[in-house]
Amino acid sequence: MNSENPSKKQLISRRRLLGIAFCAGTGLLIGTKKAGAMWSVMDVLGQSSPDTNDRKWKDVPPALRGVLGKDADAYMRFLQRIGLKRISIAQIIDSHAKAHGKIHNTLPPRQMWGNIRNTLRALDKVAVRIGEPVDEVVSVYRSPAYNATCPGAKSHSYHMRNNAIDIRFKASPRIVSATARELRKCGLFKGGVGRYSGFTHIDTRGENVDW
Repeated sequence: MNSENPSKKQLISRRRLLGIAFCAGTGLLIGTKKAGAMWSVMDVLGQSSPDTNDRKWKDVPPALRGVLGKDADAYMRFLQRIGLKRISIAQIIDSHAKAHGKIHNTLPPRQMWGNIRNTLRALDKVAVRIGEPVDEVVSVYRSPAYNATCPGAKSHSYHMRNNAIDIRFKASPRIVSATARELRKCGLFKGGVGRYSGFTHIDTRGENVDW
């Protein structure tokens, strides 16, 4: 005999219904294979990003070109093909030119470029859901040397694999992290969501972790 309290059953059903409504409202009731196929089509068609993402190599300051190197133009074209709506490519590129003292960050190696695709798409969905553009890209890829100079950075940081991103919104990290976790429940991505006092961390490591 099922002795579970009827009111408890109703509460569970209500929560489940709210979760389904949230996911449906964000357009995330799709299978992983279908989502991957959709994104692949977008890449093949080369759908362009908003005007804020239309950054060309000639627009990069000369001093920054020397830091980023000859692959920067190709990397910007790669980022444009992702079709981001709320993240500026300029913000992403500039995060790779940061320095701690004499240690400059770098662009990721070419073989790692694709690692950031799903993370950026997940973040873009979070930004759409919040209703704000990303205010600042604090960190994406970190070279091993640069990562070693970052306070609190782990030696096996997912930033060094180019599938993690630290971001700021005008919205508080509490709202951003909560939104990311709700969308993750809907199957948007599998990965880590970290809430800090001044920014939020999102990665696509393949397993769900919170801090």
